[in-house]
Amino acid sequence: MIIENATPTDLPKLLAFRQEAAGWLTGLGTDQWQRPYPADKLLATIQEGAVFMVRDGAATAATITLIPEAEDGLWSERELTEPSMFINKLTVARTHAGQDLGGRLLDWAGDRAFRSGAMWLRLDAWTTNSKLQSYYLRHGFSHVRTVTEGGAVNGGPRVSGWLAQRPTAPSGAHGLTDHAGPIHSLVGSADINR
Repeated sequence: MIIENATPTDLPKLLAFRQEAAGWLTGLGTDQWQRPYPADKLLATIQEGAVFMVRDGAATAATITLIPEAEDGLWSERELTEPSMFINKLTVARTHAGQDLGGRLLDWAGDRAFRSGAMWLRLDAWTTNSKLQSYYLRHGFSHVRTVTEGGAVNGGPRVSGWLAQRPTAPSGAHGLTDHAGPIHSLVGSADINR
């Protein structure tokens, strides 16, 4: 399997991935991802080069977004001074479930973040999805805290505020052939060669 940057032509596939995942999550008893994600926001993230696709031959097996900016209101000022990369929208196609592809993507993201100069790989997960939280804990993340206030709508309740992090580390064990674009350094202006 290869991992590469998503392109604007992947937008329909990414929106379908989210819809498929929302249906699966509903079956597990969680309300995660029930609101459609804005296509224009996703397209902007693709154009920034922050969305990655895992391809298995002609099939798209998974996706992950890896960005250097934290969502407002989640991390403390001190935490924001620590070089970090943030993952979100990690989604594995149901056709590729059960192969720990999500764990391999977390290792890939940790390696890419390490190469960028980040010391932390961070995420915010759905506050009511305890199975997802356990998944991240099993993959080496430590729970930092849960933020429940200051959501996007009028500062109301936050639905994705379970914060976790793990140190970045080099890893070739993810087994993905990396065709993603250059890694941009968080600590300088130069790209880091792999």
